[in-house]
Amino acid sequence: MHAEVTWVDGLKFVGHSASGHSVVMDGSGGKTAPSPMEMVLMAAGGCSSVDVVDGLKSAGQRVTDCRTKLTTERRETAPRLFTQIHIHFQVSGDALDPAIVAKVTADSLEKYCSVCLMLGKGIEMSHSWEIVADDVADAS
Repeated sequence: MHAEVTWVDGLKFVGHSASGHSVVMDGSGGKTAPSPMEMVLMAAGGCSSVDVVDGLKSAGQRVTDCRTKLTTERRETAPRLFTQIHIHFQVSGDALDPAIVAKVTADSLEKYCSVCLMLGKGIEMSHSWEIVADDVADAS
């Protein structure tokens, strides 16, 4: 895997992935695009969400929606590293089994999510989950 990041102007950069996609990043606090640290947080949410949806489907669950909300704390001084990340999964579906949801969400952070496992080496990672009605999830 490889990537390239090109400086645009100011503190704005464009990242280019090996798969042919691009993303803009803004190092000035996210004024015009996500900051690199926001990208890391979104990467953790995206990676773990893939695990949760795939895990639920593999377990025969009829999942219809998955929203992943992440909160974090950072050091006050440079380098402003994350010190804690909490991931809250909101899943919807037809007769989801709470025991399977609990297992799949825990397994993501503890066994499968490459991003979370990498981040978890230096920070406190936690998670929670809830099953929400389809109409509630669609309103978020």
